[in-house]
Amino acid sequence: VLDEIYSGPKAGFRGIHDKLIAEIRDFGAFEVAPKKAYVSLRRKKQFAMVGPATKEQIEIGLNAKSLPADARLKALPPGGMCQYAVRLSSAAEIDTALLGWIRAAYDASA
Repeated sequence: VLDEIYSGPKAGFRGIHDKLIAEIRDFGAFEVAPKKAYVSLRRKKQFAMVGPATKEQIEIGLNAKSLPADARLKALPPGGMCQYAVRLSSAAEIDTALLGWIRAAYDASA
C-alpha cells in the first residue's frame, strides 16, 4: 500500500515517511494502518496520520488536545480526525519540535 501512496510525483516523499516512522518507533509500540491515501498511526486510538498533501509536501495530522502555538503547526477545524496538521517538504524538517508534538499525541493516545 505504501508503494501506491508514494508513487509517481509523490515517490520522493517515501524517504521522509520512512525517516519519520523510524523516529516515532523510538516512542514505543504502535500500529501502522495504511489507508488509501495516508497511513494511520494508532495505539488505543489514532494519534497521527501521515501522507502526501500536495506534489511538494507531505502532511502529518496530529490528534492532540492542545499544542503550543507555532508557525508550522496549523490548527484544524473541530470535529475532524485530527486537531493539528504540519506539512513537510524535506526530511530535514523532522526536528525536536515536530517530534515533541507527535510525542504529545502519542502519549495522549494510550
